[in-house]
Amino acid sequence: MKILVCNVGSTSLKFKLFDMPSEHVLVQAGIERVGNPDGGLYKFKTETVDYKEERMVIKDYRAGIEIFLNMMLEYHVIGSLDEISAIGFKTVLSKGHLGVHVIDDAVLKGMEDYLVVAPAHNKHYLAAVRTIQEILPETTLVGVFETAFHQTIPEEAYVYSAPYEWYEKYGVRRFGYHGASHSYVAANLNERLGEHYRAVSCHLGGSCSLCAIVDGKSVDTSFGLSLQAGLPQSNRCGDIDPYLIFYMVNSCGKTLEEVEKELGTQSGLLGISGVSGDLRDVLAAADGGNERAKLAVDIFIHDLVKYIGGYAAVMGGIDAVAFTGGIGENSEYVRGRVIEKLAFLGIKLAYEPKKDETVTKLTDEASNVSVFVIPANEELGVARATLKAVSADQ
Repeated sequence: MKILVCNVGSTSLKFKLFDMPSEHVLVQAGIERVGNPDGGLYKFKTETVDYKEERMVIKDYRAGIEIFLNMMLEYHVIGSLDEISAIGFKTVLSKGHLGVHVIDDAVLKGMEDYLVVAPAHNKHYLAAVRTIQEILPETTLVGVFETAFHQTIPEEAYVYSAPYEWYEKYGVRRFGYHGASHSYVAANLNERLGEHYRAVSCHLGGSCSLCAIVDGKSVDTSFGLSLQAGLPQSNRCGDIDPYLIFYMVNSCGKTLEEVEKELGTQSGLLGISGVSGDLRDVLAAADGGNERAKLAVDIFIHDLVKYIGGYAAVMGGIDAVAFTGGIGENSEYVRGRVIEKLAFLGIKLAYEPKKDETVTKLTDEASNVSVFVIPANEELGVARATLKAVSADQ
């Protein structure tokens, strides 16, 4: 069965076509800077094509999707689009649909209802889903919502200390996101640690979240109702005192719209450093003596360590820490600072890290806590969940 996974960003599209259940990748492609009049970068790779790269103007998501589908036919990856049995989307949030669902009108309506909670994400997924519905009206589409993995979180971890009516009447609660990433980390930890363990999964990239995992299940996570909570993000604020909003509006002359925009697009690493939302740029500026850039990095590390320590306490101990995502996988500096601050847990780094397939173990056997670097593979998690959903629907 051929399952296509579509990962939609604010200006990007990523695709992987899997032959399931073997999980063999037939093709992968990425499109950057969708809608940019100056053009974007298109990458396409198969077993016989080693990353064909081309710069072109991709005016919208429909154009990007059509280019990808046509190239699969052009390079004979498939003989017909009818060979695609299902398409899985790494969707974010839909009111009343927190797990994995075949996409129908009710699911799309739920995504529309939560546009105010996840505006940057749901808007683009709605556009991509509706485009594919028009192009492939007979193909089953599945939403693997980012909230799916976090349905095992206990009530005391997801109910806010606001009026309980907010939860009962309006559905205000902690949802959690990055579920595809954290569930993939959990699956890898299950293989290496067995059935029983306590771990913290650190998905660190342009968007960051942590997840406390006990015996392969999510028990707490740093994202909340929205993707604004938790760690400082690239350009989003993360955890703040909610009364900052009222102070800025009532006492500082800001409008509510200005505060919303500044917290959602001009905060985080970008807002603190004044340099960039990309940690690589911020680290470079800090190395060059920029004090605000150094402060941005220090705040990021501080909050990261605070969450890991808090989750260790909630779980009654900790057996492993896993780093994933662009920063988690590639920033030895961030990992090193975090491990240094957690040294009191008895972490002992290996002289030579051990690589098991794509997963790297940074600690030796004498370490009280194992530390892993697990390359993100959210698309595989989506493909597995899509296969399960399609099989159950038949």
